[in-house]
Amino acid sequence: MKAYRKVAVLMGGPSAEREVSLKSGQAVLAALETLGIPCVGIDADVKIIDRLRAQQADCAFIALHGRWGEDGVIQGALDVLGMPYTGSGVLGSALAMDKLRCKQIWQATGVPTPAYCLLEPGVAADEVVQQLGLPMFVKPGREGSSIGITKVENSGALQQAWDVAHALDDQVIAERYIDGQELTIAILGDEALPTIRLETPRTFYDYEAKYLADSTQYHCPAGLDASLEKELQQLALKAFKVLDCRGWGRVDLMLDADQQAHFLEVNTVPGMTDHSLVPMAARAAGIEFPQLVQRILEAI
Repeated sequence: MKAYRKVAVLMGGPSAEREVSLKSGQAVLAALETLGIPCVGIDADVKIIDRLRAQQADCAFIALHGRWGEDGVIQGALDVLGMPYTGSGVLGSALAMDKLRCKQIWQATGVPTPAYCLLEPGVAADEVVQQLGLPMFVKPGREGSSIGITKVENSGALQQAWDVAHALDDQVIAERYIDGQELTIAILGDEALPTIRLETPRTFYDYEAKYLADSTQYHCPAGLDASLEKELQQLALKAFKVLDCRGWGRVDLMLDADQQAHFLEVNTVPGMTDHSLVPMAARAAGIEFPQLVQRILEAI
Protein backbone atom coordinates (compact mmCIF):
# COMPACT_ATOMS: atom_id res chain seq x y z
CA MET A 1 0.00 0.00 0.00
CA LYS A 2 1.18 3.50 -0.75
CA ALA A 3 2.65 5.16 2.35
CA TYR A 4 0.38 8.14 2.88
CA ARG A 5 1.80 10.94 5.00
CA LYS A 6 -1.63 11.85 6.33
CA VAL A 7 -5.15 10.61 5.59
CA ALA A 8 -8.00 13.11 6.05
CA VAL A 9 -11.18 11.37 7.17
CA LEU A 10 -14.10 13.47 5.97
CA MET A 11 -17.21 13.09 8.12
CA GLY A 12 -20.30 14.87 9.40
CA GLY A 13 -21.29 17.43 6.80
CA PRO A 14 -24.67 19.08 6.30
CA SER A 15 -26.79 16.12 5.17
CA ALA A 16 -29.68 14.44 6.95
CA GLU A 17 -27.27 11.56 7.68
CA ARG A 18 -24.81 13.72 9.62
CA GLU A 19 -24.95 11.84 12.93
CA VAL A 20 -24.37 8.46 11.32
CA SER A 21 -21.50 9.94 9.29
CA LEU A 22 -19.80 11.20 12.44
CA LYS A 23 -19.94 7.69 13.92
CA SER A 24 -18.55 6.18 10.72
CA GLY A 25 -15.74 8.72 10.63
CA GLN A 26 -14.72 8.06 14.22
CA ALA A 27 -14.63 4.32 13.57
CA VAL A 28 -12.43 4.82 10.49
CA LEU A 29 -10.09 7.13 12.43
CA ALA A 30 -9.69 4.51 15.16
CA ALA A 31 -8.89 1.85 12.55
CA LEU A 32 -6.29 4.05 10.86
CA GLU A 33 -4.65 4.71 14.22
CA THR A 34 -4.57 0.96 14.87
CA LEU A 35 -2.85 0.51 11.50
CA GLY A 36 -0.32 3.22 12.37
CA ILE A 37 -1.44 5.44 9.51
CA PRO A 38 -1.28 9.19 10.27
CA CYS A 39 -4.77 10.64 10.05
CA VAL A 40 -6.96 13.58 10.94
CA GLY A 41 -10.73 13.89 11.17
CA ILE A 42 -12.42 16.81 9.42
CA ASP A 43 -16.07 17.72 9.94
CA ALA A 44 -16.93 18.87 6.43
CA ASP A 45 -18.36 22.35 5.93
CA VAL A 46 -18.10 25.14 3.35
CA LYS A 47 -14.45 25.70 4.31
CA ILE A 48 -13.49 22.09 3.60
CA ILE A 49 -10.98 22.94 0.85
CA ASP A 50 -9.14 25.45 3.03
CA ARG A 51 -9.09 22.98 5.92
CA LEU A 52 -7.70 20.19 3.75
CA ARG A 53 -4.92 22.45 2.52
CA ALA A 54 -4.12 23.55 6.08
CA GLN A 55 -3.87 19.94 7.26
CA GLN A 56 -1.57 19.06 4.34
CA ALA A 57 -3.30 15.71 3.92
CA ASP A 58 -2.36 13.77 0.81
CA CYS A 59 -5.49 11.64 0.48
CA ALA A 60 -9.06 11.58 1.77
CA PHE A 61 -11.12 8.76 3.23
CA ILE A 62 -14.70 9.84 2.54
CA ALA A 63 -17.03 8.86 5.38
CA LEU A 64 -19.69 11.41 4.43
CA HIS A 65 -23.14 9.88 3.92
CA GLY A 66 -25.92 11.41 1.85
CA ARG A 67 -25.58 14.75 0.11
CA TRP A 68 -22.07 16.16 -0.31
CA GLY A 69 -20.55 12.76 0.38
CA GLU A 70 -22.43 10.45 -1.98
CA ASP A 71 -23.71 12.77 -4.71
CA GLY A 72 -20.39 13.74 -6.31
CA VAL A 73 -20.02 17.16 -4.68
CA ILE A 74 -17.06 16.42 -2.41
CA GLN A 75 -15.54 14.21 -5.11
CA GLY A 76 -15.53 17.17 -7.51
CA ALA A 77 -13.86 19.39 -4.92
CA LEU A 78 -11.17 16.78 -4.28
CA ASP A 79 -10.61 16.38 -8.03
CA VAL A 80 -10.00 20.14 -8.25
CA LEU A 81 -7.47 19.82 -5.41
CA GLY A 82 -5.81 16.87 -7.13
CA MET A 83 -6.27 14.84 -3.93
CA PRO A 84 -6.87 11.07 -4.23
CA TYR A 85 -9.91 9.75 -2.36
CA THR A 86 -11.71 6.54 -1.52
CA GLY A 87 -14.69 5.21 -3.42
CA SER A 88 -16.51 6.30 -6.53
CA GLY A 89 -15.79 9.41 -8.57
CA VAL A 90 -18.10 12.26 -9.50
CA LEU A 91 -20.16 10.42 -12.11
CA GLY A 92 -20.62 7.16 -10.23
CA SER A 93 -21.50 8.99 -7.02
CA ALA A 94 -24.04 11.26 -8.72
CA LEU A 95 -25.74 8.43 -10.62
CA ALA A 96 -25.99 6.13 -7.61
CA MET A 97 -27.44 8.93 -5.45
CA ASP A 98 -30.06 9.81 -8.07
CA LYS A 99 -32.60 6.99 -7.83
CA LEU A 100 -34.38 7.99 -11.04
CA ARG A 101 -31.25 8.04 -13.24
CA CYS A 102 -29.95 4.93 -11.53
CA LYS A 103 -33.09 3.00 -12.41
CA GLN A 104 -33.06 4.33 -15.97
CA ILE A 105 -29.50 3.05 -16.48
CA TRP A 106 -30.32 -0.29 -14.89
CA GLN A 107 -33.31 -0.73 -17.18
CA ALA A 108 -31.15 0.09 -20.21
CA THR A 109 -28.44 -2.41 -19.18
CA GLY A 110 -30.59 -5.34 -18.09
CA VAL A 111 -30.32 -4.96 -14.32
CA PRO A 112 -33.75 -5.88 -12.86
CA THR A 113 -35.34 -3.15 -10.76
CA PRO A 114 -38.91 -2.61 -9.49
CA ALA A 115 -41.35 -0.70 -11.69
CA TYR A 116 -41.59 2.98 -10.79
CA CYS A 117 -42.87 6.37 -11.88
CA LEU A 118 -41.89 9.96 -11.27
CA LEU A 119 -44.50 11.68 -9.10
CA GLU A 120 -45.28 15.16 -10.37
CA PRO A 121 -47.17 17.66 -8.18
CA GLY A 122 -50.90 17.00 -8.22
CA VAL A 123 -50.57 13.55 -9.79
CA ALA A 124 -53.78 11.52 -9.78
CA ALA A 125 -53.46 8.87 -7.08
CA ASP A 126 -55.68 6.40 -8.92
CA GLU A 127 -53.42 6.48 -11.97
CA VAL A 128 -50.34 5.72 -9.87
CA VAL A 129 -52.13 2.87 -8.09
CA GLN A 130 -53.28 1.45 -11.42
CA GLN A 131 -49.69 1.52 -12.69
CA LEU A 132 -47.85 0.21 -9.61
CA GLY A 133 -50.45 -1.44 -7.40
CA LEU A 134 -50.62 -1.35 -3.61
CA PRO A 135 -48.73 -1.19 -1.39
CA MET A 136 -46.00 0.94 -2.94
CA PHE A 137 -43.06 2.99 -1.71
CA VAL A 138 -42.77 6.74 -2.16
CA LYS A 139 -39.29 8.16 -1.73
CA PRO A 140 -37.23 11.29 -2.35
CA GLY A 141 -35.09 10.85 -5.44
CA ARG A 142 -31.80 11.85 -3.81
CA GLU A 143 -31.61 10.83 -0.15
CA GLY A 144 -30.11 7.86 1.67
CA SER A 145 -30.65 5.76 4.82
CA SER A 146 -34.37 5.41 3.98
CA ILE A 147 -34.92 9.03 5.03
CA GLY A 148 -38.24 10.38 3.73
CA ILE A 149 -39.52 6.98 2.51
CA THR A 150 -43.16 6.01 3.13
CA LYS A 151 -44.85 2.69 2.52
CA VAL A 152 -48.22 3.64 1.01
CA GLU A 153 -50.99 1.16 1.80
CA ASN A 154 -53.93 3.01 0.20
CA SER A 155 -54.43 5.71 -2.43
CA GLY A 156 -55.58 8.24 0.16
CA ALA A 157 -52.12 8.20 1.75
CA LEU A 158 -50.26 9.03 -1.45
CA GLN A 159 -50.44 12.82 -1.10
CA GLN A 160 -49.06 12.81 2.43
CA ALA A 161 -46.24 10.48 1.36
CA TRP A 162 -45.44 12.85 -1.52
CA ASP A 163 -45.37 15.81 0.92
CA VAL A 164 -42.88 13.99 3.19
CA ALA A 165 -40.56 13.12 0.30
CA HIS A 166 -40.91 16.46 -1.46
CA ALA A 167 -39.85 18.30 1.71
CA LEU A 168 -36.43 16.68 1.18
CA ASP A 169 -36.15 16.70 -2.61
CA ASP A 170 -38.10 18.15 -5.52
CA GLN A 171 -37.74 14.80 -7.30
CA VAL A 172 -40.11 12.18 -5.88
CA ILE A 173 -40.58 8.66 -7.18
CA ALA A 174 -43.08 5.91 -6.47
CA GLU A 175 -41.85 2.32 -6.65
CA ARG A 176 -43.68 -0.99 -6.81
CA TYR A 177 -43.58 -2.98 -3.57
CA ILE A 178 -41.72 -6.27 -3.82
CA ASP A 179 -42.76 -8.88 -1.28
CA GLY A 180 -39.79 -11.05 -0.42
CA GLN A 181 -36.41 -11.22 1.26
CA GLU A 182 -34.37 -8.04 1.68
CA LEU A 183 -30.71 -8.58 0.84
CA THR A 184 -27.60 -6.47 0.66
CA ILE A 185 -24.29 -7.24 -1.03
CA ALA A 186 -21.13 -5.33 -0.18
CA ILE A 187 -18.61 -4.61 -2.93
CA LEU A 188 -14.89 -4.37 -2.17
CA GLY A 189 -12.76 -3.68 -5.24
CA ASP A 190 -13.82 -6.25 -7.84
CA GLU A 191 -15.16 -8.66 -5.23
CA ALA A 192 -18.69 -9.17 -3.93
CA LEU A 193 -18.63 -10.04 -0.22
CA PRO A 194 -21.01 -12.56 1.42
CA THR A 195 -24.68 -11.63 1.13
CA ILE A 196 -26.58 -10.40 4.20
CA ARG A 197 -30.30 -11.07 4.67
CA LEU A 198 -32.21 -8.52 6.76
CA GLU A 199 -35.28 -9.05 8.90
CA THR A 200 -37.15 -6.36 10.81
CA PRO A 201 -40.49 -6.39 12.65
CA ARG A 202 -41.01 -2.82 11.47
CA THR A 203 -43.05 -1.92 8.38
CA PHE A 204 -39.84 -1.93 6.35
CA TYR A 205 -36.08 -1.52 6.83
CA ASP A 206 -36.30 2.18 7.68
CA TYR A 207 -33.87 4.57 9.43
CA GLU A 208 -34.73 3.30 12.90
CA ALA A 209 -34.33 -0.34 11.84
CA LYS A 210 -30.96 0.50 10.28
CA TYR A 211 -29.37 2.52 13.06
CA LEU A 212 -31.36 2.44 16.29
CA ALA A 213 -33.43 -0.71 16.77
CA ASP A 214 -32.07 -3.83 18.44
CA SER A 215 -34.88 -5.92 16.91
CA THR A 216 -33.38 -5.99 13.41
CA GLN A 217 -31.87 -9.37 12.57
CA TYR A 218 -28.94 -9.83 10.20
CA HIS A 219 -28.23 -13.21 8.66
CA CYS A 220 -24.78 -13.76 7.18
CA PRO A 221 -24.55 -16.35 5.65
CA ALA A 222 -27.90 -15.38 4.19
CA GLY A 223 -29.12 -18.98 3.87
CA LEU A 224 -29.29 -18.87 0.07
CA ASP A 225 -28.46 -21.69 -2.29
CA ALA A 226 -24.78 -21.32 -3.23
CA SER A 227 -25.45 -21.05 -6.97
CA LEU A 228 -28.17 -18.45 -6.42
CA GLU A 229 -25.93 -16.38 -4.14
CA LYS A 230 -23.15 -16.44 -6.73
CA GLU A 231 -25.61 -15.30 -9.40
CA LEU A 232 -26.83 -12.44 -7.18
CA GLN A 233 -23.26 -11.39 -6.41
CA GLN A 234 -22.44 -11.20 -10.12
CA LEU A 235 -25.58 -9.16 -10.76
CA ALA A 236 -24.66 -6.86 -7.86
CA LEU A 237 -21.21 -6.27 -9.36
CA LYS A 238 -22.87 -5.43 -12.68
CA ALA A 239 -25.37 -3.09 -11.00
CA PHE A 240 -22.44 -1.35 -9.31
CA LYS A 241 -20.18 -1.07 -12.33
CA VAL A 242 -22.73 0.10 -14.94
CA LEU A 243 -23.16 3.22 -12.79
CA ASP A 244 -19.38 3.84 -13.05
CA CYS A 245 -18.96 3.09 -9.34
CA ARG A 246 -15.61 1.91 -8.03
CA GLY A 247 -13.60 1.09 -4.91
CA TRP A 248 -16.24 -0.05 -2.49
CA GLY A 249 -19.95 0.22 -1.83
CA ARG A 250 -23.10 -1.70 -1.09
CA VAL A 251 -25.92 -2.87 -3.35
CA ASP A 252 -29.43 -3.38 -1.92
CA LEU A 253 -32.02 -5.66 -3.48
CA MET A 254 -35.18 -7.69 -2.92
CA LEU A 255 -35.55 -11.39 -3.74
CA ASP A 256 -39.16 -12.33 -4.49
CA ALA A 257 -40.94 -15.66 -3.95
CA ASP A 258 -39.87 -16.81 -7.43
CA GLN A 259 -36.20 -16.17 -6.52
CA GLN A 260 -36.07 -13.21 -8.90
CA ALA A 261 -33.88 -10.26 -7.92
CA HIS A 262 -35.09 -6.64 -7.94
CA PHE A 263 -32.30 -4.12 -7.35
CA LEU A 264 -33.18 -1.06 -5.26
CA GLU A 265 -30.10 1.17 -4.95
CA VAL A 266 -26.35 1.49 -4.60
CA ASN A 267 -24.69 3.12 -1.59
CA THR A 268 -21.30 4.51 -2.58
CA VAL A 269 -20.30 5.49 0.98
CA PRO A 270 -22.02 2.90 3.19
CA GLY A 271 -22.09 3.16 6.95
CA MET A 272 -19.05 2.10 8.97
CA THR A 273 -20.76 2.05 12.40
CA ASP A 274 -21.41 -0.80 14.84
CA HIS A 275 -24.77 -1.37 13.08
CA SER A 276 -23.26 -1.24 9.59
CA LEU A 277 -23.45 -3.97 7.00
CA VAL A 278 -20.21 -3.70 5.02
CA PRO A 279 -18.06 -4.42 8.11
CA MET A 280 -20.40 -7.33 8.91
CA ALA A 281 -20.00 -8.83 5.43
CA ALA A 282 -16.24 -8.25 5.58
CA ARG A 283 -15.98 -10.14 8.88
CA ALA A 284 -17.85 -13.06 7.29
CA ALA A 285 -15.17 -13.04 4.58
CA GLY A 286 -12.40 -13.06 7.20
CA ILE A 287 -11.61 -9.34 6.95
CA GLU A 288 -11.53 -7.48 10.26
CA PHE A 289 -12.42 -3.78 10.45
CA PRO A 290 -8.89 -2.30 10.32
CA GLN A 291 -8.06 -4.49 7.31
CA LEU A 292 -11.31 -3.43 5.64
CA VAL A 293 -10.30 0.22 6.03
CA GLN A 294 -6.86 -0.63 4.66
CA ARG A 295 -8.38 -2.45 1.66
CA ILE A 296 -10.59 0.55 0.90
CA LEU A 297 -7.53 2.82 0.97
CA GLU A 298 -5.58 0.43 -1.25
CA ALA A 299 -8.31 0.68 -3.89
CA ILE A 300 -7.67 4.41 -4.45
